[in-house]
Amino acid sequence: MRTVRTYLPMAIISSIAMISTAFAAEEIKGTASNQPDQSYHVEKLGGNVLNMARYVAVTRSKSLNGCRFAHGSDAPGGFAMEIDGQLGPVYDNLGENGTVISADGKRVAYAAKKGSSWLMIVDGKPGSAFDKIGAPVFSADGMHLAYSAIQDNKAFVVVDGKPGPAFDKIGKAPVFSSDGRRVSYNVIKNKKAFTVVDGQPGPEFDGIIEGSLVFSLDGKRFAYAAQKGEKSFVVVDGQPGTEYDGIMVGSPVFSPDGKRVAYAAKKGSSWLVVVDGQPGPEYVGIARGFPLFSGDSKHIAYTAQKGDKQFVVVDGQSGPEYDGIGEGFPVFSADSKHVVYVAAEAKGKKPVVVLDGQPVSKYESSRDPVFSADGKRMAYMAKKDGDKWVVVIDGQPGPEYDGLYRGPLVFSADGKHVAFVAEKKGKWYEKDKKFIVVDGQQGPEIQTLACGPVFRNDGVLEYIESNMFVLYRVTK
Repeated sequence: MRTVRTYLPMAIISSIAMISTAFAAEEIKGTASNQPDQSYHVEKLGGNVLNMARYVAVTRSKSLNGCRFAHGSDAPGGFAMEIDGQLGPVYDNLGENGTVISADGKRVAYAAKKGSSWLMIVDGKPGSAFDKIGAPVFSADGMHLAYSAIQDNKAFVVVDGKPGPAFDKIGKAPVFSSDGRRVSYNVIKNKKAFTVVDGQPGPEFDGIIEGSLVFSLDGKRFAYAAQKGEKSFVVVDGQPGTEYDGIMVGSPVFSPDGKRVAYAAKKGSSWLVVVDGQPGPEYVGIARGFPLFSGDSKHIAYTAQKGDKQFVVVDGQSGPEYDGIGEGFPVFSADSKHVVYVAAEAKGKKPVVVLDGQPVSKYESSRDPVFSADGKRMAYMAKKDGDKWVVVIDGQPGPEYDGLYRGPLVFSADGKHVAFVAEKKGKWYEKDKKFIVVDGQQGPEIQTLACGPVFRNDGVLEYIESNMFVLYRVTK
């Protein structure tokens, strides 16, 4: 069974209706304090004294520096944000985007309302007051922060606390280069749209496609998608390209070395991928979020559809056809030598894992393949006959479980360790048990998995779980 999803006005693509997970995070029972051995350290982050009747927002952040968890809700006299169990100041309201945490997990920001004004709270410190403010954006290194704001009916972008030039309207969110030294955003002035890069306005067009602004990894190049009349095109380093009937949201993309550019474009009723200015074959649809470059910049992949069949295209070569390709796939290994995806075979068969064009899973159902950081190892979840689940690592199935929690199947940075969350059902008089599994060994029983598990850059496994709204940080 597959579900067809239409992304208007840009693209049409199907995704597999995967087997439902054995349990949801909210159903995890038990307590982090019930440790099977002393190798796990449990730190109580603090009790939640807030009224949980109304959540404002929830943020979970996993990085190589560990796990962080934040939420905002009703508090006496207003609303407050609680981060890792620490209750923040009470405000009249909180921004609907919740807490934004930097990629390294070290910094946090959120919007809060005081009286008639909005403030950006950055690392616990309130910024300047404005009539309205947009969602905060951290640079990749976490050193810089930007957001849009409105004051006296004029819109501008605030970078590191300093407001920029005023315009009639600002786009949804500013974009940093990977080194944080450059910033860009869309603006509208006198009914014309253009981008501002490093404070300098670019050429004017009828429209700029939201979400299309992108810097190359080295920050030297810049591209985006624009509109003129009924036509759309990609602008690379200030130069407009070939006009098409549409450019897909999420395009264009630079290769990691910054030398190549690719995007998905609409031509009449068909879609195609343009690589380095050269259009590829036309299809019924291209999956949103693609094309994708490999880490060495030599290869490019995407999911396409022709008729009612879908397939993965790698370097212009179409792979085997399936009823559907899983959303978010294909994925390159870090060493750029392998491509993996999940596909639904014809005639009602369950999803399979496909590695380098060949099905590798021989189970009733398979899902969530992941590579180790060096690309040498691969793991995925599989359902055996009889409703038992296993994690298959390097082709070898591990112990059987009654369920596997979807998502947190992770390798350590050195690729030597694997962690996930599993379930074993109790008998009619016993409760079900959910727990962390590390290298095949059962860890602590858990109730609600608030964040993680994640391997930190020092090799320590970490996750945050909640027992009766009290947060615990667990490390091994």
